[in-house]
Amino acid sequence: MMEFQQESLNALFEYTTEGIIITDASGSIVRCNPSAAALFGYEREELLMLKVEDLIPQRFVHGHRAHRAEYNQKPHPRAMGKEYDLKGLMKNGVEFPVQVSLSYFRRSEELFVIAFIIDVTERKQAEERIKKLNADLEKKVEERTQILQEALNELELSKEKLSKSLEKEMAINEMKSRFVSMASHEFRTPLSTILSSASLIGKYNQPEDEDKRTKHVNRIKSSVANLTLILNDFLSVGKLEEGKIFANYTYFSIKVLHEECETEISVIKKEGQQIVSDFKGEDKQVYLDRQMVKNIYLNLLSNAIKFSEVNKSIFLSTYMNDEGIEIRVKDGGIGIPKDEQTHLFERFYRGRNAMNIQGTGLGLHIVAKYIELLNGRITFESETDKGTLFTVILPNTNTNENNFIN
Repeated sequence: MMEFQQESLNALFEYTTEGIIITDASGSIVRCNPSAAALFGYEREELLMLKVEDLIPQRFVHGHRAHRAEYNQKPHPRAMGKEYDLKGLMKNGVEFPVQVSLSYFRRSEELFVIAFIIDVTERKQAEERIKKLNADLEKKVEERTQILQEALNELELSKEKLSKSLEKEMAINEMKSRFVSMASHEFRTPLSTILSSASLIGKYNQPEDEDKRTKHVNRIKSSVANLTLILNDFLSVGKLEEGKIFANYTYFSIKVLHEECETEISVIKKEGQQIVSDFKGEDKQVYLDRQMVKNIYLNLLSNAIKFSEVNKSIFLSTYMNDEGIEIRVKDGGIGIPKDEQTHLFERFYRGRNAMNIQGTGLGLHIVAKYIELLNGRITFESETDKGTLFTVILPNTNTNENNFIN
């Protein structure tokens, strides 16, 4: 029975497919099986003349000796190669991955270490293939995710553009709706005035009726001027909303424009109203958009006239210096309620105390847009039933000190 057991153990050692190497405490190989010899490419007798460090790459030898000394101090069965990337070295210098399990035994107090060695080349190759497949898969997932994200970004951008287009369309439709409603109301009064005055003029055909004819002619002129202002407001706000208006800079005299606007606006003055005009500074050319500045003058002056009672004075002052132009328009009219002043420059804004006064609610909105295009600023001070003061500051981009008007 003992003989059979011994034969069985020898057979297990000799014919197992795992390489088995037995070393002494110094690392010298004292026994090996055929599989171990074949694994490292040696003859069995050659292998028995080596130390275990001869079977590993030179760069790992120093560390292996330290691990072997540590193991000799506290020997215990353990599997290796799972946590470490172990390499074996064949006789021909080729390295290959191995997995090593250790155990030990003692004979007459002498320590011997048993190493069970497996070539894991195929497993490592399979792991590398899996890693590569995973990396390729992750790359594809990232690419698809990026494509999806780009598509979502484009969709979000399209949604944003569509939303803005829809908002713009709604704003245009709202403006059109308000225009129709307002036009029917605002145009009716001046047109009725023109019609009645034109009819009455035909009846005043005697020389002594000259004063009456003049009165109705002035009423017609005033109504036509009001209609022109209303139409200009609607045309201007439409172009401003569409971004079709740009500053057209030219050289001109601000003093001449000041006086021109004062004359033109006089036709819509109410009975007893006076425009108190003042120009300070040198009559020097400025480099701005003349038509925009004119529209600013006319809008502010027409508002001052419109929201002031008869016999009230309107104060217009322009101050010119090298840095810019300051335009002031002051009235003693109905003023702007404190709680509504933040809405003053909004499109179609009409104060609650101005509902019975003709107007489109577009004038100050347009003025603010023009001033923005000219890189200027506008401020105001107002008190209900005491009037309003508007101050406009426009930069003078002309730097020619000698460019005076004769």
